[in-house]
Amino acid sequence: MAKDTQGPEVPRRQKVQAAEVGTDILRGLAELAPATSLSKLAEHLDMPASKVHRYLQALIASGFAEQDETTNHYGLGPAALFVGMAALGRLDVVKVTIPRLAELRDAVNETCFLAVWGNHGPAVVHVEQAVRAVTLVTQVGSVLPLLSSSTGLVFNAFLPDRETALLRERELAMADAPFEHELQRTLEAIRTQHLHAIHGLLMRGVNALSAPLFAAGNRLMGVITVVGAAQNFSAEPDSYAAQRLRETAQEISSRMGGVF
Repeated sequence: MAKDTQGPEVPRRQKVQAAEVGTDILRGLAELAPATSLSKLAEHLDMPASKVHRYLQALIASGFAEQDETTNHYGLGPAALFVGMAALGRLDVVKVTIPRLAELRDAVNETCFLAVWGNHGPAVVHVEQAVRAVTLVTQVGSVLPLLSSSTGLVFNAFLPDRETALLRERELAMADAPFEHELQRTLEAIRTQHLHAIHGLLMRGVNALSAPLFAAGNRLMGVITVVGAAQNFSAEPDSYAAQRLRETAQEISSRMGGVF
């Protein structure tokens, strides 16, 4: 009698294939973040909607995906965020910045956050909330606009043009984005001062100050921002908060081998 050489290989291959499909769906949710419909996700992945739905239920059960009860749209769940933050924790910029961001928050008594460049633009990866916290635009996972936030403008000033061009062109086409000649003047000022202040541009009544973080080779690794309500936080370039922000950015950059 011939020996069955397949044995457990078939179910093992099936498990591997299932894991690959699950990974593809998680990647699709990330690419269509913050949320998407089942039909759009299935079209994006080129998979039958019934198959995507089946895998989504398993991902929801494990916490890697979640469904909005109001819209029925799907997005990444808390388990996916935990894994993502663990991966980000390996980056020097996150490790070096977190304790110094907390010190900055204590010094200026305003909310401070770190953003890194993601697939869709500046992404908030760590927040130190102040007592009078501005939370609407500073939640972990928030993606900020390139041209109408101080954080985004600092990224635009120091990142290679090839990384920002598509997003910049898209936002320039919007009515509330700055005109291009004004934008160039703003970017030159940011490159000179290594600081940018915004008063109520992204949100009325909310001011912000941002500064770049550099690693060896003058590589931009992230941007730190102080944000607060206008009645308490003036966000002037010559203010105490701006001075402490510069000092913090300089210290972080130095630890990563960069020059601020």
